[in-house]
Amino acid sequence: MMQSCPVDDRGTDPQRLEARSDVELIAAMNRGEAAAFDGLYFRYRDWVAALAYRFTGDSDAALDVMQETFIYFLKKFPGFRLTANLKTFLYPAVRNLSISARRKAARYQATPAELERIENTSTPEPVGAEAGDLAFVLARLPEEQREALLLRFVDGLSLAEIAKSMDIPLGTVKSRLHNALENLRRDERTKTFFEQ
Repeated sequence: MMQSCPVDDRGTDPQRLEARSDVELIAAMNRGEAAAFDGLYFRYRDWVAALAYRFTGDSDAALDVMQETFIYFLKKFPGFRLTANLKTFLYPAVRNLSISARRKAARYQATPAELERIENTSTPEPVGAEAGDLAFVLARLPEEQREALLLRFVDGLSLAEIAKSMDIPLGTVKSRLHNALENLRRDERTKTFFEQ
């Protein structure tokens, strides 16, 4: 008769994983609980994928970046210490991996002759990319301003977390946010968002 041995399954129940904080899950990962990684992965995967998509503009590349981000994160164990919000830790990894993915994709771009042929071919405007669309207006902001704005209002990071994740001074974050909001206020297409 086989004797059963006790198994630590505290983290295997999805509801228990959701109830545990990031710090608790990271401590569990440091102890070797594989299920704790699942909890963090499912908690942050959509955010990482959306952030990667914002940087790459390509859903396939964004999924690749998401996978690489979590592999990078997993390699930090055992011994990883969380000193800030996990989004603050993951953001630079997602950004750098996304930039690398964009560079890699750029190497496989069309030749100048192919580009000229494509430019001479008329194509209709993509659906949803109307001049009044907020995403279209945001895309026209300088990248640094758009990045700070999205981290603050879409991802919900504090000013200090943005400064840490972007590796810039707090004053620079404030300046970028101020300038982004001013640019949006001055743009005729976004005035309705500020008139409330």
